[in-house]
Amino acid sequence: MKRVILGTAGHIDHGKTTLVKALTGIDTDRLKEEKERGITIELGFAHLDLPSGNRVGIVDVPGHERFVRNMVAGAAGVDLVALVIAADEGVMPQTREHLEICELLGVKTGLVVLTKRDLVDEEWLELVKEDVREALRGTFLEDAPLVAVSAVSGEGLSELLKTLDELVSKIPDRSTEGPFRLPVDRVFIVKGFGTVVTGTTLSGKVKVGDEVLVYPQGLSTRVRRIQVHGEDREEALAGMRTALNLQGLEREALSRGDVVAEQGVLKPSRILDLELIYLKSAPRALKNLEKVHFHIGTSEVIGEIVLFGKDRLEVGEKDIAQIRLSEPVVCLRGDRFVIRGGSPLVTLGGGRVLNPVAHRRKRTKPWEREELLRLLEEDPKEILRYHLEKAGEAGLKASDLKLRVSLFGKAWEELLKEMSDEVVRIPEEDEELILSRAVFEDFKAEIQEALRKFHEKFPLKPGLAKEELRARVSTRAHQRTFERALEALISEGKLVAEREYLRLASHQPVLPEEAEALKGDIERIFLKARFTPPDPDEALSRFRAKPKLALDMFELLVQEGVLVRLAEKLYFHRRVLEEAKKLVIDFLERHQELSVGDFRKLTGGASRKYLIPLLEYLDREKVTIRIGDKRVLRKGVRR
Repeated sequence: MKRVILGTAGHIDHGKTTLVKALTGIDTDRLKEEKERGITIELGFAHLDLPSGNRVGIVDVPGHERFVRNMVAGAAGVDLVALVIAADEGVMPQTREHLEICELLGVKTGLVVLTKRDLVDEEWLELVKEDVREALRGTFLEDAPLVAVSAVSGEGLSELLKTLDELVSKIPDRSTEGPFRLPVDRVFIVKGFGTVVTGTTLSGKVKVGDEVLVYPQGLSTRVRRIQVHGEDREEALAGMRTALNLQGLEREALSRGDVVAEQGVLKPSRILDLELIYLKSAPRALKNLEKVHFHIGTSEVIGEIVLFGKDRLEVGEKDIAQIRLSEPVVCLRGDRFVIRGGSPLVTLGGGRVLNPVAHRRKRTKPWEREELLRLLEEDPKEILRYHLEKAGEAGLKASDLKLRVSLFGKAWEELLKEMSDEVVRIPEEDEELILSRAVFEDFKAEIQEALRKFHEKFPLKPGLAKEELRARVSTRAHQRTFERALEALISEGKLVAEREYLRLASHQPVLPEEAEALKGDIERIFLKARFTPPDPDEALSRFRAKPKLALDMFELLVQEGVLVRLAEKLYFHRRVLEEAKKLVIDFLERHQELSVGDFRKLTGGASRKYLIPLLEYLDREKVTIRIGDKRVLRKGVRR
């Protein structure tokens, strides 16, 4: 069975609701005020069984100019439109406005229904048909079927059903591959069940028991019950008018404009990049930073239009723009929108979203316009390239990148497969990180350059510790990206990891004879001092002729682990530390306990300045355990 939504459109009192009732038997005017005043105020919903067996969901919209905002919410998500025109009045202001809105929202299929056929003669009817065809010239309904009907007598209804059936049969079903999304157009309470929302399922599918999120608030909930056209279902698919009974949410927490969707797919944003079509029928040019009513999905938010490279958009122009909203919305790339403004409100234009999570752009910078023009590209590969280039070495999480490109499921995986030579996928704990391969290669080159500069400045040092190296390159890169780059450079033979140090494979820290000799002199000073080593400054002061080289050699001895720092300006030779360890183990195997005084005797009378750091070192090395003022041998320690 086809999954198709039919929307009505047209001027007030042209018979939209009466036509729906004649076709379906359902009165879509449910409000007391609507029945009293005889006009549609709110959206109405019905379903129609066609001769082929297909069932079509119907969204009946108000025609009065005061309720166009409701009409826009209803038109979001329709597959085809029935433009209703009363035969006794012909084309009227809201006929044109509704038609423009449908075009802006991307509706491509429909038909024209001339209602109140019983009120006019044949000659008048032909004149109206000619006027209608003239009004529709250049629109998506230019060659659409035109059927004249009377809801009172029933004339033309069978032909209308046949025409609808033919149109519906040609409309492709919406894909269920994408994420589930349902813009909410109604919220109400059902006694015994709780909060229910309705809307048109734009994409994907949802099942009873699924966990979903209400955006933009981020309310987590579970689907308790699903109805499609008033019938209980276990599942609702894209293209269906759907009612969801949501668990644990209060009626007051939800409203029209919210979106119920798969968790983690959408991201609220107050800034969107747009392709904007400014209508020829707009009353005047659109100024930069002008405030408008922004309609997307079923939501309406006040926003400020930002133009780039110009101060105004003339009527009939199409250009890139940005909107900064007073409240966040959620959408995907390619979603359609409408803007309205003025007093009274009129439809000014609309278009499509180019970037659903944009950043605040500076309109005076020429590159901002160039970037926005790149986003006009239809090829998802180009859009992915743009966002990865923009992200640089920071990369983007897969969920963020999917949202920006607005591809999901198989289509997303196929895109990454096609671009496998251009992207780097780095696994993370929660989800993978994706980078441009060109950017990743540049980051690897940056690491090599940082090491090259270090080797040039410190040719005698073996290399840099990992964290010190990371501090010298881009801090925007994720830790895992840095690790992946190091792994790649090592596997390519460009980097060498020795102990905790990294160096270029081309760098060999060969010491000149003079440096080697000085290094040996410094080492002998600390080795000879045994348990009372000198302050490093004191030790190095003996080499006043070459202070820089002496400091380099001292630091090299520390890097190599020959000299070990135990406290501020207190370094011991590693062989001395081994000697202390053997002395203590031997003593404790014979005497079970060791005091500071005992240790002083073992070290030949060293002061507490040296003894306490040495004892604490042995504690850290898990040789001894401190109990009060004594040390005992840790269990299992042997010489």
